[in-house]
Amino acid sequence: MLEKWKPEKIKRCSRSDLNVLCDELRSVIYETVMECGGHLASNLGAVEPTVALFYVFDFPRDKIVFDVGHQCYAYKLLSGRADRFGTLRKEGGLSGFPKRKESEYDCYDTGHAGTSVSAALGIAKARDLLNEDYNVIAFIGDGSFNNGLIYEALNSLRILNTRILIVLNDNGMSISPTVGGMHDILNRIKAGGGEENIRLLEKFGLTYRGVYNGNDAEEMIDALTEAKELLKTQSVLLHIVTKKGKGYEFSEEHPTNTHGVSPVGARKDKEYSEVLGSTLCELAREDGRITAVTAAMTESLGLDKFFALYPERAFDVGICEENASVLCAAMASAGLKPYYAIYSTFLQRAFDEIIHDVCAQDMPVTFCVDRAGISGADGETHQGVFDLSYLSLIPGLTIAVPKDTEEFKEMLRFSANFAHPLAIRYPRSGRIVFPSAKAPVEPGKWEYLHRAENSEVTVLATGERCLVVAMKILKRLHEKGMDFDVVNVRFVKPLDEEVLQRCAGRRVVTIEDNVLLGGVGQMISAELARRRENEDFSVKNFAYRDEFIPQGNVGDLQREYGVDCSEIEEYIAGLFR
Repeated sequence: MLEKWKPEKIKRCSRSDLNVLCDELRSVIYETVMECGGHLASNLGAVEPTVALFYVFDFPRDKIVFDVGHQCYAYKLLSGRADRFGTLRKEGGLSGFPKRKESEYDCYDTGHAGTSVSAALGIAKARDLLNEDYNVIAFIGDGSFNNGLIYEALNSLRILNTRILIVLNDNGMSISPTVGGMHDILNRIKAGGGEENIRLLEKFGLTYRGVYNGNDAEEMIDALTEAKELLKTQSVLLHIVTKKGKGYEFSEEHPTNTHGVSPVGARKDKEYSEVLGSTLCELAREDGRITAVTAAMTESLGLDKFFALYPERAFDVGICEENASVLCAAMASAGLKPYYAIYSTFLQRAFDEIIHDVCAQDMPVTFCVDRAGISGADGETHQGVFDLSYLSLIPGLTIAVPKDTEEFKEMLRFSANFAHPLAIRYPRSGRIVFPSAKAPVEPGKWEYLHRAENSEVTVLATGERCLVVAMKILKRLHEKGMDFDVVNVRFVKPLDEEVLQRCAGRRVVTIEDNVLLGGVGQMISAELARRRENEDFSVKNFAYRDEFIPQGNVGDLQREYGVDCSEIEEYIAGLFR
């Protein structure tokens, strides 16, 4: 660790020296993210507030919860992890988010928006009940401040009768620009005309202080010193304004594009989100019922062109995934055809609404589930490996998984006239375009990518990644005189009754980019077991083990956690012995 970055030395710095420290931190963050990838713009903007927090408070005795965690890099550098910062987001290295197992300075794991105030309240209440003495801080951006969980937490503030500091870092952005009523309230306060809005916030039991320049270290130290004194008797909301991407001109001008950055030289494959955006625009041109909904991720999900062409039919509701689901259900009930684009890991937050509002009412909502399967370097909170399990148990929901971007286009075209709930799940990017299917997209109908002569082995693979594995194995084993069927399981629900009937009495292998429990493999196993006709029946499922999958390279994680090309090849080869 760099000696001068030790927390105790920061407190002895002159205030002018702190500005030099901020520049050094910003440089290290920029250089490391360029090499490792990560969240750039948000972390560049949070440097001065973080330095000031270390100057005023005593970590790790005092506790801080970073909402989401997109603003924690400077905190990691200043809390004893500078010498390991070059391992950021690499397998076995530092996480891109706060992690309790990584450092005593991280008191609570985060990764999804809106949890920080609830967590801070819980920690503060534990402090009170155990008769301990330390400060508790929630550091949250204005994008997360739109999330409904924040207001559930604030509603509990008086009930819990405890004291926390909320640092509201207002940079006008989440991933996309911040939208909504709270955004407008904060803007009015910043403009100097928001006394009634300040009173509204204080009715929750907070003492409001602001607005401060968060990128001025000296001003931040003074503001935090006052807040710390107030914390002795009350909860405080400290409203600061920062510049997302601060210190690097391109990042300041393009904060959305530099929110999440890939390592320099990283391979650029075609993203499914590009296909979603262009195809939805084509469909919307012909069908005025089509709307697009997103929860604060317009550009990341490929919807920026749709928003530009059809602004009256495009809705960014902020980081409010549950609200977006109900909104879509209600739009559909009144005659529209909504498409809700969202990352797999964030769709989990709307599970209840998917069941009761969309599927129980049989609403024609299409969920475009991006970043499905292992997502890689963002780690446990962002791996999209649960959606096949939690979606497949819902009655009335059709689940489609394209084999490549071309089939994704066909599924979107099919969806335009599909009158029931539909989820289409896909990874971030695609490399392979398989031969076009001969049969049209139809629920419950799979596709043979290869038919073997006189073979008793069938491989049922779901999605592009798993089909690539299956076809690679087929090529290698074919050279050794072995042959087997490869089936594109392009609908997980309903299953293909005709293909499963053909599989009766055969050796069946399933491969999926999802956890084993509740996944397509277990669904197929149960169905085959129900209809099996002889004792020679066998099925082997390859999917991810019952563990949280950490950060790392996608291919490495697939192999390590249960979808290993070599292991599958060895198993299939054994079926021919």
